[in-house]
Amino acid sequence: MFMRLTGSQSITAFFFLLLFLLSGCASHSALPAVEKEEKETTKLQIGAVFADGQDPWLSFLMNGVKEYEDGNEEMEAVYTDAENDSNKQIEQAEELIARGVDSLMVTPVDMVAAELILEKAARADVPVVLVNRESLETESVYVGSDAFSFGVMQMEEVAKQLGGKGNIAIMNGQIGHPAQKQRTEGNKSVIEQHKSMNIVLEGTAGWNREQGKELMKNWLESGQNIDAVVANNDEMAIGAIQAAEEAGVLDQIVFAGIDGTPDALSFIQQGKLAATVFQDAKGQGQGGIDAALQLAKGEKPEATTYIPGELILKENVDVYVEKWK
Repeated sequence: MFMRLTGSQSITAFFFLLLFLLSGCASHSALPAVEKEEKETTKLQIGAVFADGQDPWLSFLMNGVKEYEDGNEEMEAVYTDAENDSNKQIEQAEELIARGVDSLMVTPVDMVAAELILEKAARADVPVVLVNRESLETESVYVGSDAFSFGVMQMEEVAKQLGGKGNIAIMNGQIGHPAQKQRTEGNKSVIEQHKSMNIVLEGTAGWNREQGKELMKNWLESGQNIDAVVANNDEMAIGAIQAAEEAGVLDQIVFAGIDGTPDALSFIQQGKLAATVFQDAKGQGQGGIDAALQLAKGEKPEATTYIPGELILKENVDVYVEKWK
C-alpha cells in the first residue's frame, strides 16, 4: 500500500533523500584517499652521479654503492654515468635536481663540473656529497682519501728502495685535479728531504694507461736517465711499465702507483710494480652513499671523512688480492 503525498510533503521528502545520498557519497570517497596515503612509499631518492663507469677503480666504487643500496630499505639510488664528459655530468645532475631527488652523491669528472653542480644544487636546496674528488673552493661534504698522505706514503717507499738517491720522473693525473695536486705535493715533500733525489721529468698522462705508456716512451727516447717513475695512479704506472718492458729497461727502474687495483696487484705479484697505495674504492662508495642518505634524512654527517690508505708491497699483496674477491 502506498501513501499519496501532498506537493509540500513531496518536496520535503525529496530534499531529505538528496541530503542522504550526498552525505553517503562524501563519506565513501574519503576512504580510498586514506588508504592511498598509508600505502605511499617512504624511500628516499639519491642521485648517484658517476664520472666514468669504464674507469677500473671508479667501477669498484660504484659496486660499493650498489651493495649498500641492496642492503638498505630506506633509499633507492638513481645512477648516471658521465663517461668522463664534464658537460654531460652537469646536465645529468640538473636532470636529477629537476626530478626532485633528496640528495646527490657525486664523483666529479673535474672540478669545473663539481663547482657548477654544487652551485646548482644549492639553489634548489639539494644537499651534495662529493666522493673521491674534493672541492678546494666550495665548502661541501667529502668522503675519500687524504691525497697528500697517499703521495707521501708512496714516495717514502720509493726513497727507501732507492736508498735515498736517484732521478725521479713524476707522472701526473689530470692537471688541476685535487688528487693530482695533493698526491704530487706529497711526493715532492719527501723528495725535498733527500738531497740526492731529483725530479728530472714530470708530465701528465690523464690517469690513463695508454697515455702513461706513450708518455713513458717519450721519456725513454729523450735519453734522460730515470731511476724511478712515480705515478699518481696505477693505470698510468702500468702504462709506463709496459713501455719500459718493450724497451728492455724494466729491471732498471722502480715503478710505484696509487689505488691498489686488481691489475696493479697482479703487476706487484709479477715483480714489475714495486709498490702502490691501497685506496679503498668500496669503502669510499659506501661511505659516500651513507653520507648522502644522512643528508637526505636531514641529518648532518661529518664534513670530511677520510678512508685510510695502506701501502701494498710484494710481501703483503696477497691480503689485498683477497679484498677484491
